[in-house]
Amino acid sequence: MAALDNLVVTTALTAIRKHLGGGISDLEWTVNAYTLTFAVLLLLGAALGDRFGRRRMFLVGLGTFTFASLAAALAPNIDALIAARAVQGVGAAMLTPVSLTLLTAAVPAARRGLAFGVWGAVNGMAVAMGPLIGGTVVEHLSWQWIFALNVPIGLALLPLARLRLNESTGPDRRLDVPGTVLVSAGLFGLVYAVIRGNDDGWTSTPVLTGLIGGGALLLGFLAWERRSAAPAVPLRLFRSRAFSAVNLATALMSVGMFGAVFLLSQFLQAAQGYSPMEAGVRMLPWTGMPMLVAPVAGLLADRIGGRTVIAAGLTLQAAGLGWFASVVSAHVGYAAQVPGLVLSGVGMALFFAPVATVLMGAVRPQEQGVASGVNNALREVGGALGVAVLTAVFTAHGDYGSPQRYVDGLVPALWVGAAALALGAAAALAVPRRSGADQGRAAESPGAQAAPPLAVRG
Repeated sequence: MAALDNLVVTTALTAIRKHLGGGISDLEWTVNAYTLTFAVLLLLGAALGDRFGRRRMFLVGLGTFTFASLAAALAPNIDALIAARAVQGVGAAMLTPVSLTLLTAAVPAARRGLAFGVWGAVNGMAVAMGPLIGGTVVEHLSWQWIFALNVPIGLALLPLARLRLNESTGPDRRLDVPGTVLVSAGLFGLVYAVIRGNDDGWTSTPVLTGLIGGGALLLGFLAWERRSAAPAVPLRLFRSRAFSAVNLATALMSVGMFGAVFLLSQFLQAAQGYSPMEAGVRMLPWTGMPMLVAPVAGLLADRIGGRTVIAAGLTLQAAGLGWFASVVSAHVGYAAQVPGLVLSGVGMALFFAPVATVLMGAVRPQEQGVASGVNNALREVGGALGVAVLTAVFTAHGDYGSPQRYVDGLVPALWVGAAALALGAAAALAVPRRSGADQGRAAESPGAQAAPPLAVRG
């Protein structure tokens, strides 16, 4: 639910405007309010889980997300909807980073590749299928049901989570308040500036303030973490080549994928005239592929290593966008689009499945909550950056005036996305060959404490 709500509202904006009113800026904030609070508070959610209990924070986040979904469905005006979306993001930021830690604790090391593959498949599919699900619900029910469907699911999950998940905390239960405030405020400034850059202008006062102020706060965060006795993010984690490389690959993947999904879902509607549901169905070779491939990719990562699988996935995604950019035109047939969609879908599945395995294997078990928070924060920040950058490239070369003008902007934007994914593949190759599942099994074997996961630093 948390991943799905990143883009599920995009195909419902026209219906929301007709019912609640509001200008284009208001509609943008129905998307951005969620992205902003989600990205900014992920590290805080991980820290609170380590301090007060991961299951407890998962339950609080799930309850907050469910309540906010109901408030969004019942919103009487656009301002109330934006506020509810912001609270949704708060709930998602609480439950998402601890979910991977809880999964790691619940599954034996030998089966984690498959478990992480399913986890990655669900996350990747949910992000990519947001436009399809949103379009289908709007077309056959109403825009309110995009949010209302979360409510019964959340209510059913609350008692299950309480009964079936084991409680755990981090090794040091002290909360790094100054560090958490600095990183949250710094991310807020940067993400806000990225979101508003295209509309307000990259040299406008609010955007420059966000970029400069956010950067300064993050530098302050780094300085504080070096001297903190209980840092929110131990900087020594980045001395692990596997940890640094997989996080860089995650950020670059989000830049390319989020931006491409955002533009391609609109291409099928704005340039080719499909309804929201019809456009979503035609995206299925991309969006449905993770559920088929990701569990297998998780097993492959166990056998041949996550490094190879992640790099292959990012390469295939780059090839998929490159294919699409090469064949797309105002009147291109759907058959010509399918190979690019399939390449992108298989690549996305291969990426999401082993990332969790490599990430969890690159840190000590007691630091997995922090590691998950960092990775998810970079994914969300990368996604916001991807939408902003690819949209800026699109608007510099085209517009919504005609199908051809849309294609004029789409092609260079897709090449930028492909370049980001290719850089991500290069970053993935920096992951040591022995990482992820191998380390996880070693951590549970006799004498594992003598060789902690961080021993694989390049």
